[in-house]
Amino acid sequence: MTSLLSVTGVETSYGPVRAVQGVSFSVDRGKVVAVLGANGAGKTTLMRTISGTLVCSAGEVHLDGRAIQGFDPDRIVTLGLSHVPEGRQVFPHLTVSENLRMGAYIRTDPDGVETDLAAVFDYFPVLRERQAQRAGLLSGGEQQMLALSRALMARPRMLLLDEPSLGLSPRLVKEIFRIVKRINAERDVTILLVEQNAAMALDVSDEAHVLENGRIVVSDSSATLRARTDIQDYYLGGQGSGDSRPRPRRLRAWL
Repeated sequence: MTSLLSVTGVETSYGPVRAVQGVSFSVDRGKVVAVLGANGAGKTTLMRTISGTLVCSAGEVHLDGRAIQGFDPDRIVTLGLSHVPEGRQVFPHLTVSENLRMGAYIRTDPDGVETDLAAVFDYFPVLRERQAQRAGLLSGGEQQMLALSRALMARPRMLLLDEPSLGLSPRLVKEIFRIVKRINAERDVTILLVEQNAAMALDVSDEAHVLENGRIVVSDSSATLRARTDIQDYYLGGQGSGDSRPRPRRLRAWL
């Protein structure tokens, strides 16, 4: 299967601190791939590097065979990659409708834009009801729905999702991830997912990478990782406990 996204030897720093250190992996077309890791592992930095918000100091990022490292984020969007950042980052003073249309700013097909508006309203009917409401007045769950929908309005081939469950109730988390699976299946959108809820991330993804101190320390199929006792203990709280918070010990101790 052909890779849509390829990351090779990427390093990204904040001053003297290397937050991402020599990371390499690929994402095949049509797949959902998860990146797991404790707070501070470098997950968000990696996503921002891929989407062009941060510039890597070394390495290469290829989208569909084309090197995109160093490109501005808006140019990367035009090439088919959209990023839903951690914390939603909707435009709070714009309405829901205006936010969605901002997501389609690169497009020149008004009929297609209307078709995609109907599609996101099918995914999230509450957004249709809130079209005229300012985004800053939405609940956290509604803002996450809006951020995801706004990214879809660019008709991406590749979608980066950074912590979509952050701050949401368990019911809303299940709903968001149900829609993520629909988007992957129905729209053939390849997805790279960063998520603290490891159990949910492994449930919806095909493959996963574990990031620790800016390096990938484990990569395997999601089913295999979910079955490993070290992953269960570190990320899933032990089999059947329902506690997905990362443990204080380092995973590398088991490798």
